Amino acid sequence: MKAVIMAGGKGTRIASVNREVPKPMIPVCGKPVLQYQIETLKKQGVEDIILVIGYKGAQIEEYFKFGESFGVHLQYIKEETPLGTAGGLYYLKGELQEDFLLLNGDILWDIDLGRFAKVHRDKGGLATVFAHPNSHPWDSGIILAESSGVVTKWYAKEEERGWLKNRVNAGLHMLSSKILEKLEKPEKLDLDRDVLKPLIPHRQLYVYDSPEYVKDMGTPARYEAVCRDVAVGMAERKNLTRRQRAIFLDRDGTLNKDVGFLRKIGEMELLPGVAEAVRLINESGFLAIVVTNQSVIARGEVSVEELEEIHRKLETLLGWEGAYLDDIFYCPHHPDRGFAGERPEYKIPCSCRKPAPGLLFQAAEKYHIALEESWMIGDRESDMEAGRRAGCRVACVGGLESVGTQTYGTLLECIRDILG
Repeated sequence: MKAVIMAGGKGTRIASVNREVPKPMIPVCGKPVLQYQIETLKKQGVEDIILVIGYKGAQIEEYFKFGESFGVHLQYIKEETPLGTAGGLYYLKGELQEDFLLLNGDILWDIDLGRFAKVHRDKGGLATVFAHPNSHPWDSGIILAESSGVVTKWYAKEEERGWLKNRVNAGLHMLSSKILEKLEKPEKLDLDRDVLKPLIPHRQLYVYDSPEYVKDMGTPARYEAVCRDVAVGMAERKNLTRRQRAIFLDRDGTLNKDVGFLRKIGEMELLPGVAEAVRLINESGFLAIVVTNQSVIARGEVSVEELEEIHRKLETLLGWEGAYLDDIFYCPHHPDRGFAGERPEYKIPCSCRKPAPGLLFQAAEKYHIALEESWMIGDRESDMEAGRRAGCRVACVGGLESVGTQTYGTLLECIRDILG
């Protein structure tokens, strides 16, 4: 597989950090962000790399030359005039004959490329976008997709939005070489607007969701965050080839106010301090994963679509305060019959309804989680039992008395204590 890095950006918003170099050459802990990208590609076996350069591109050529010192082979596409985030791809027609990885040159990342490439191959679309939750969804492009991964809508950051899942375009893409056939001449093009979004009506654009590390350096504050993360090895730790640690969170009574059975979206309201607590989890490198029993589905009181809308509100409320969930797992089952309007297909015994640990096992398999190094936090004994049976450490919130278990008044108190 070859990689193409769009390294021609000027970096207007981050110019205050360093005006002397092009954006991909801004140093992070002593070396350019572009060098981190090249080293990460090399580490995963990608050694043929094409750099599309423009603004101050001579500095990039002088530093990396043809890649010999970095164990890779580099070639350059030079834009004489700025061609946007996709126009330069025109010059790769005939050069690339197979699927390739396309990267923004101003992001620091470390992901399992094998997983990403497999999803792209299995789906068979023309393009697959890497998406993840982030701490600033309000000024990011948000992608909507079916459970199959087919993208159905892509909101630009300036568009009006309702309650949305925090699924943000991260700047990594797996593309079929066939997509280059759509480029008729070297002209200024926006990758998202002019190349990828037109694939949506044809169901040829897919999304790959992952909690792995990808951060842009679009502002001085984000640049400083990237520097802090690199200093502590955060990016490498979050690659899914490595075992992850998670903090599993119950929903009702732990994250949001417990109203009994939450049936209406208007009843979804965060508890005080929850967004700060989740933000601390995000910054720690633990995954923040919700595991929740939702028997309202089995009882016929809430549809799957309504529950997912409630969860989108939960994600949006957290996103407004700079926090995010890496995933939500829920059990729709309930074994007892006799409810008016109940749905027989969900009225079954299962292994995912807490206190059974099935939801935690599902998450562990999906995200390579070391359960013995993870936590389960909730406000009921069933949460504690599910965590113990999964092999996690457990903690109670909301004043629940549980034998041999540390109890906290709020989630924020709990997280502060766990993370030290």
